[in-house]
Amino acid sequence: MPLSLLKGRVAGRNKDDVEEAIVMVEALAVQLTQREGELLQEKTEVKKLSNFLKQASEDAKKLVDEERAQARAEILRAQEQQFREWKRPFRSKNKCLELLANSSLQVMDMEHELRALRIQLAEKSKHSLLLQKELARSKRVEENLSHVYELDGAETLGSYLRIQPCSDIAPELSQCSIQWYRISCEGGKKELILGASKSVYAPEPFDVGRILQVEITYDGHLIVLTTTGPIDPAAGLGNYVEALVRKHDVEFKVVVTQMNGADHPSESIHVSHVGKMRMKLCKGKMTIAKEYYSSSMQLCGVRGGGNAAAQALFWQAKKGFSVVLAFESERDRNVAIMLARRFAFDCNIMLAGPDGGSSVGTK
Repeated sequence: MPLSLLKGRVAGRNKDDVEEAIVMVEALAVQLTQREGELLQEKTEVKKLSNFLKQASEDAKKLVDEERAQARAEILRAQEQQFREWKRPFRSKNKCLELLANSSLQVMDMEHELRALRIQLAEKSKHSLLLQKELARSKRVEENLSHVYELDGAETLGSYLRIQPCSDIAPELSQCSIQWYRISCEGGKKELILGASKSVYAPEPFDVGRILQVEITYDGHLIVLTTTGPIDPAAGLGNYVEALVRKHDVEFKVVVTQMNGADHPSESIHVSHVGKMRMKLCKGKMTIAKEYYSSSMQLCGVRGGGNAAAQALFWQAKKGFSVVLAFESERDRNVAIMLARRFAFDCNIMLAGPDGGSSVGTK
């Protein structure tokens, strides 16, 4: 018999008792509805736990403790209510048994709901434990990887820097993502060196007076190495360039190692001309490239290339034609870069490396 009909068929003290019992049962039903809403919210929170690894441990533990306490309190209240209802006197034994049966069903339903809640809380606790273990493992990996590499090489123009493993647990660099940056000493501005994504990098004139930084990414972990100070200039190089500026044209013996991004098999000697108005590349009496300084011309040190990087530069004479030139010495390579940039600046052209997304002699 529904509780509403039962309410209309009793009177006096029994009626008050029945109404009180109905109110309590309805209150329990409201609490169950509220618990369903809380369960939906908790499911949403579980999805967010993976994005908050460091907070997951404390939040999940606190939530589990609170929910367990609430579940125990709900069970105790239901049992106490059932016991009180059992002790209340009724004029009609049949009505008493019917009311008790309905109340027992309500309590059983609530216990089933609470049992399901405890199962969900147990699963959430298990998931939280897994997140804690993952967080601890991640911290151990970061701590172990923080000192597995170092920068080896002289921090001066004319040399090259190499990422050197210094631990047995260092991952293979071929499995890592590498990117070099130059950082201004004054404002600390971080500038991407496009194409510098190898374990070796040879500083070029633009790097003088700046700190070099390389970021190594492995399995989602970032390792940052920096030079101990700004890159030093090569001794006497500036005075030598100032003396050459007086000439109309300066020649350098070079070998073409790459052309338009592909390896160049020939090792024959070429001549690179750096003039006041233009640059030229010749092989004997044959001119391979001859271009005036322009906004489409690019010139910089090779950003990669192993031990020979300090002697090589990248030159894009024009769109569609580029070469990597190997000089006889590191000094010649840096003089050619500084001289060309000086002449280009006199022509109101800022001669630098590539921008956009092109690659620069990284083979």
